[in-house]
Amino acid sequence: MLYAITGLDTPDSLDKRLSVRPSHLSRLQTLQDEGRLILAGPFPAVDSNDPGAAGFTGSLIVAEFPTLASAKEWAQADPYVAAGVYAKVEVKPFRKVFPA
Repeated sequence: MLYAITGLDTPDSLDKRLSVRPSHLSRLQTLQDEGRLILAGPFPAVDSNDPGAAGFTGSLIVAEFPTLASAKEWAQADPYVAAGVYAKVEVKPFRKVFPA
């Protein structure tokens, strides 16, 4: 089943985010290599693809996991959680409708 994982950034966490980004991306690459990643990306803090010093307010990942518990376990092991980038992580079942 698909799950939507939303991470909400702590204020002023851009430096932390950038320092652990390679580890975060590596985990996402593994999901992609396994054919389980639907989409992933950050929420810019301003209306720009490159928010610069404004940074980001969080991230969204939609990926396939066997169970809600396994999706939550994967999300809590993210480097952004360990580094204190995310203040809160929410995991919900997700049903993709479009694109088909």
